[in-house]
Amino acid sequence: MRGEQTPKLKDVLEDDIISGRLRPGQRLDEVGLAERFGVSRTPIREALIQLSASGLVDIRPRRGAQVVLLGPRELVESFELMAEIEASCARLAAGRMGDAEAEAIAAAHDACREAVAASDDAAYYPANASFHASIYAATGNRVLLAEALRLQRSLQPYRRLQLKVPRRVEASFAEHEAILEALFARDGALAAEQVRAHVLVQG
Repeated sequence: MRGEQTPKLKDVLEDDIISGRLRPGQRLDEVGLAERFGVSRTPIREALIQLSASGLVDIRPRRGAQVVLLGPRELVESFELMAEIEASCARLAAGRMGDAEAEAIAAAHDACREAVAASDDAAYYPANASFHASIYAATGNRVLLAEALRLQRSLQPYRRLQLKVPRRVEASFAEHEAILEALFARDGALAAEQVRAHVLVQG
């Protein structure tokens, strides 16, 4: 039961941080959070560890966990970096992906399509992340893959938040369609351009 609760706890706390209900520098008391959610401290601790991995929470020995939040400038600059990294991934993937990599990208895109058709924004978010990750993997460059995944994790909460903007999920899927078309046409320059614009608009 606790393992099932952790993703929900993590998502609620993530929303609280990004919305400002939990402020930068605020200490996150495990006991108080456990009382709030009606659970033991274990799933709270697991959720905080997940948030720490995405950079929203800082956990220090003997000091506990506290909220970290990127400022506006840091956030814009991080999305600029993510856009350039993803553009490089798309350019390389267009020229290097084999049948297995192409199938993985197409499968992730199909999952996005199903979520859009069902108006299921919650399902679109992980499908969207998988679509991007499948492009990273298709580069054949392990160092670039690791760096792209690291930055994707750190921006994950913000990318999830932007999908809550009205009609953004449908627009995101349309952008994916253009990216997929460029990738499968083996047009690296166009694929890079499409991905760069797609990530920058999120920022």
